[in-house]
Amino acid sequence: MQLAFTEEQEELRRSARAFLAEHASSERVRAAMATELGWDADAWKRIGAELGWTGVAIPETYGGVGLGFVELVGLLEEMGEALLCAPFFASVCMAAPALLAAGDSAAAREWLPAIAEGRATATLVASGARARRSGAGFALEGEARLVLDGHAADLLVVAADADGACSLFAVPASARGVERRPHATMDQTRRFAAVTFRGVEVGADALAGAEGQGADALARALDLARVAIAAEQVGGAQRCLDMAVGYAQERVQFGRPIGSFQAIKHKCADMMVAVESARSAAYWSACVAAEAGPELPLAASLAKAWCSEAYFRCAADALQIHGGVGFTWEYDVHLHLKRARSMEQFLGSPAWHRERVAARMLG
Repeated sequence: MQLAFTEEQEELRRSARAFLAEHASSERVRAAMATELGWDADAWKRIGAELGWTGVAIPETYGGVGLGFVELVGLLEEMGEALLCAPFFASVCMAAPALLAAGDSAAAREWLPAIAEGRATATLVASGARARRSGAGFALEGEARLVLDGHAADLLVVAADADGACSLFAVPASARGVERRPHATMDQTRRFAAVTFRGVEVGADALAGAEGQGADALARALDLARVAIAAEQVGGAQRCLDMAVGYAQERVQFGRPIGSFQAIKHKCADMMVAVESARSAAYWSACVAAEAGPELPLAASLAKAWCSEAYFRCAADALQIHGGVGFTWEYDVHLHLKRARSMEQFLGSPAWHRERVAARMLG
C-alpha cells in the first residue's frame, strides 16, 4: 500500500491550492456563506466545467475523470483547509458513491455524467424515508431532518425503508411532494436542510439497484463519506495550526513574541502531533477506500473518530492562542471552530465510531 502521493497527485493538489487561494479566500468564504444559496455559483461552475474536480472519482464510463479516491482525498484536504463553500461534498462524496455502490448502470448513466460535469448537484438522504408500493411504482413518505445541501440539490439519492429492507431511489428534488426547509446551524459555511416526502410518487425506474437490496450500498457510501470528511478535517486542522503559529510569532507580550513562551511552544507541538497523526489515519483510510478493501468500515471509523477530535482540538487550541481576538468576527479561527464542532457529529460521533471499531475487533 503506497502512502505517498505521486507527482501527478501532488500537481493536482498544487493546482487546487492555487485555485482555492483565489476563490476560497477568507473574503470569498464570508461572502458565499452569507448568500441564500450558500456558495459562489461562478466558482462552482469553474470547479466542475473547467477543473473537472467533480468527476475525479467518477469512472470515465459515466463521464468522469476516472482517477480515484486518493486523488479525491488530496483535493478534500485542500478544500477543508480553505473552508470551501460548495455542494462538492454532498454531490461527489455522498450521492455519487451511493449511485456507484448500488451497481445500477441505468441510474448511473442517467445522473453521474451531470454530477461529473458539475451540471447537477446531488445529496444523500440516508434516513427518515419510507417506501411503499403504489401502482407500478412507489410512494415515499417521511422526513429527514439534517440533509447536507438538501435545500438546493437537484437530485436526492434516498435510502428508504420498506418492510424492514432498504432500497435506494434517485429522486429529482423537483418531484411533487418533496418539501425542503433550510436549517440555521452553527457552521455557516455548510448548509443543512430538512427534507420531507409527502406521498412522492416515483416509477420503478427510480430504483437505484434492486428493491430491498440497498443496505450494503448505503453502508459503503457512508463509509466513503467518512473517509472524505476525515480528509477535510485534516486540512482544517492544518490551517488552525498554521494560524496559531503565525499569530504566536507576531503577537508580542512582555517584550517578546508569545511563541517564545514554553506553554505556547508545547501547545503548538501538541497540535502538530495531532495533525500529523490525523493525516496518517486519513491517508491510510483513503488507500483502503481506493483498493476497495474489506477493512473499509474499520478504516473509515478510525479515521473519522481520530480526525474529528484532532480538528476540534486544534481549532480550540488555536482560539486559545489567539486569546480574546480569536472570538471576533474578523479572525477565521471561529469559522474553523464551528466547522470542527459541526463535522465532529456528522456521520457519527467519535464515541460512536470507537464503539464500532471495538465491536468489529471483538468479533
